[in-house]
Amino acid sequence: MRRFVLLFLCATAFLHSLSAQRVQLPVEVIKDRWGVNHIYARNEHDLFFAQGYLAAQDRLFQLEMWRRQATGTVAELLGPQEVKRDVGTRLFRYRTGGANGTLDQELIHYHPRGPQIVRAFVEGINAYITEILKTPEKLPFEFRVLNTKPGFWTPEVVISRHQGLLGNVRDELNYGRLVKLIGPEKLRSLQWFHPAASPAEPDLALQVNGDELFQPILGLYEAFRLPLKFQGRATKADEDEAQTDAYFDTEKQHVGSNNWVLAGNKSSSGYPMLANDPHRAQSTPSLRYWVHLHAPGWNVIGAGEPTLPGVSIGHNDYGAWGLTIFETDNEDLLVYETNPKNPNQYRYKGNWVPMTVRTETIPVKGGTPVRAELKYTRHGPVVFEDKAAHKAYAIRAGWLERGCAPYLASLRMNQARSWAEFRQACTYSRIPGENMIWAGRPLAGKTAEPNGTIGWQAVGLSPIRKNFSGLVPVPGDGRFEWGGYLPIQQLPNKLNPPEGYVVTANNNLTPVSFPNRNAIGWTWAAPSRAHRIEEVLGDGKRQNLVDFMALQADYLSIPARTLVPLLTHLASSENRTEQALSYLRKWDFRLNPESVAAAIYVAWEGELKKAVYEAQVPQNARTYLRSLPSKRVIDALLVPTPARDSLLLTSLDRAVADLTTRLGNDMDDWSYGQRKNKHITITHPLSDLVDKAMQKRINLGPVARGGYGETVNATANDLNQTHGASFRILVDTEDWDKTLGINSPGQSGDPESPHYGDLFPLWAENGYFPVFFSREKIQSVAERTILIKP
Repeated sequence: MRRFVLLFLCATAFLHSLSAQRVQLPVEVIKDRWGVNHIYARNEHDLFFAQGYLAAQDRLFQLEMWRRQATGTVAELLGPQEVKRDVGTRLFRYRTGGANGTLDQELIHYHPRGPQIVRAFVEGINAYITEILKTPEKLPFEFRVLNTKPGFWTPEVVISRHQGLLGNVRDELNYGRLVKLIGPEKLRSLQWFHPAASPAEPDLALQVNGDELFQPILGLYEAFRLPLKFQGRATKADEDEAQTDAYFDTEKQHVGSNNWVLAGNKSSSGYPMLANDPHRAQSTPSLRYWVHLHAPGWNVIGAGEPTLPGVSIGHNDYGAWGLTIFETDNEDLLVYETNPKNPNQYRYKGNWVPMTVRTETIPVKGGTPVRAELKYTRHGPVVFEDKAAHKAYAIRAGWLERGCAPYLASLRMNQARSWAEFRQACTYSRIPGENMIWAGRPLAGKTAEPNGTIGWQAVGLSPIRKNFSGLVPVPGDGRFEWGGYLPIQQLPNKLNPPEGYVVTANNNLTPVSFPNRNAIGWTWAAPSRAHRIEEVLGDGKRQNLVDFMALQADYLSIPARTLVPLLTHLASSENRTEQALSYLRKWDFRLNPESVAAAIYVAWEGELKKAVYEAQVPQNARTYLRSLPSKRVIDALLVPTPARDSLLLTSLDRAVADLTTRLGNDMDDWSYGQRKNKHITITHPLSDLVDKAMQKRINLGPVARGGYGETVNATANDLNQTHGASFRILVDTEDWDKTLGINSPGQSGDPESPHYGDLFPLWAENGYFPVFFSREKIQSVAERTILIKP
C-alpha cells in the first residue's frame, strides 16, 4: 500500500571532521539518511554538548527566535510592534531567587545532574554560534533577510516557559463573561464540562463584578503567548496560542495527540508495543527533532524540541514512552480591590498589601528604549489595571514555580529501566499536563515483569482548590486560595490493565468519583479518536507494526458513522441533493483523499454544526463562544422530529451549494483531498520577505490530505491543514531496530540542507523511515560520520 512507505537507503558513508570548543574527548556522530544524528560520546558532558551543537547546526534560526522570545528581546529585532510582547515576556519570566531558589536548584529538579547537563547543552549551542559567526555569510537565509546574527544562550533560556502548553486562563475569563451574559445553567448546557457528579457541576458562580470583565484584561498575557509575525504571517500557530482574548475553542480541536500501548499477549510479536503521534502546528521547521544519545549511562533515541536537552518521546534499552495532553488547570485569574490613594496596594485579608514593582528597559529597533513597569501581587503578575474602578487583575500561574520548564523532566525518563523508575521520573514532570505511557520490554532473568509492562500515568501541576472550580475569575482577597498541589502519583494511572491496552487521545479518562476534582480540567477533546483506537485494538486480532501504521493513518469518522444513518429514510426534491445523498448512502465513513462522499460529508457536518450553534447559542454570547462541542451537536441531532429531518436536508442543500461553488458542477470531481479542498501547504514564516525563487525553495505543498479533527489521523478542521501529527513513532519492544518514525518536513531548518524538506513527501503518504538503534544497522544507512574533537 503506497501510504505505508518504508525507506531503506544504502550509500557509502564518508568521514567529516570538525573542531569545537570545550569537548573533553572525541565525539563520533553518525548522521543517517533521514538526517537523524546518532551521537556517541564517552561522557555525559560531551554527549549533551554535542546535542546542543548539532541542534544549532540544524535549527539555528529556530533557536534564535526561541532565545529572543525567552529573553523579551523581540522588539530589538522586529521593532516597536513587538514591545508589548517583550513586556509580557518579562512580566511572566521565570526568575530564580527567593522562594524559587538558585538556578542550580531549578536545574536539579529535572535531573540530579541537571546543572551540568543543561550547561553542557548551552555550551554546545554557543560553540556552534561562535564558529558560524566567523563566516557570517554561511548563516541561514533568515538572518540575512532580517539583517541580524544569532545571540548566545544561557541556561535561563532553556528553562523558559514562554512556549509551553500551559493553563486555561483564556477560557476562565470567557467563562466569566458568559456567566454574566447567559448564566451558569445555560453555559453548562452549551459547553461539555465533565466528568461531573451532578447537573450543577462545575461551580460557575461569579464572585466578582461581571460587568467589569469585558475589558482587554489579558492583553499582556496574549502578547507574549501569541505567535511571532513577520509582516503579518505567524511563525508558529501553536494549538494553545492561536486564540485571542475574545475567543476560545470549546472542542480543543487543535490540542490533539494520540498514544497507545499494547500488552505482549495482544501483539503478534508477544512483546509490548507503543504508538505516539503528538499533534502540533504544521510548520517549517518542524517543532520536533530526532536524536540518538549514546554515552555511559545513556542510550536513548526519539524526539524532543531542538531547544531542550534529552528526548521527550522515544525509547531506551528498557522501554518506550510517549505523551498526549492531559487536562490540568494551573492558572487562575484573580481580581483585586486597589487602594484609591495608592494603586500599588491591594486588599488582602482585610489589609492593604503593597505590590512588588520592577522596572526593565526594553531595546527597540529603530526607536528609543522603552521603560516597562512590572507589577506583582502575592499570587502573580498583574496583567491589567482598571484605575477608574480601583481594580487590578493578576494571574496566578503555577508554572512560574520551580520545576515547570516544559518537557525537561524527560531527562529522568530517558534513564528509566522499569515501570517503577519511569513512574518515579514522572513525578518531576509538572508542565504540561500529560498522559505518559510506558511499554517495558521483558527482562531476561527478571521475574517482576516477565512479559513486559504497559502503564499509564497522568502527570502535571494540579493545584488543589477546596472551595472553587477554577473556571471563572475570583477575588484575590484571600478567600480563594490553593491548598498545595496534588502529588502526581495520585493523578489517574493504570498498570497492565486486563483489556491489554491503554489508549489516550486527550479524552477524559478520569472517573466521576475522582477525589480532588477541582485539581484537574473540566473540558477535554472529543472522544472520537480514542473510541476508534479502542475498537481497533479490542477487535481480538493480534497487532503488528503494519496494523499500527494503518491505525495512525486511519480516516474513519465516528461522527459520520453516527450522523449519516439519520439520512437513510429521507429524500430530497432537489436533484443535486439527492445525488449527494446517494454518495453518502454507499459510503464507508472514511475521509480518504479520493472520496467524493467524504467531501460531501465534511461540508454537511460543518453546516449542521453551524445550524445547531445558531439555534442554541444566544446572539450576545457568540463573541465568547464560537463553537459547540461535537457531543452537544450530535445530542441535539439524535432527537427525531420533523424539524430535525428538515434541518438535515436543508444543511445538505447548503453543503452541496458550497461545494458546487468551490469545486465545480461535476460532483464526480469532488474528491475530498485536492488543492481547492482538503490539502496542506506549509508556508515559511519569512515567505513574504523573499522573492518567488526563494519561496519555491522554502514553501512546501500543496499535497492532498484526508481526515479531519476527529479522525485518528487528525488533520484539523480546516481545509489547509494547520495542525496534526508532524512527528510519529511506532515501537515493538521485541526489537528496537524495528522502530519506525517520521518528522515533517525534515530534520533541518536550513533550506541549504538536503534534510530541509526531504521527509515531507514520505509524511504526506503517511509513511515512515526506520529508526535504527544498533550501531551495525545505523552504519548501514549512514550518510556521513562527523568527529567533534577537543
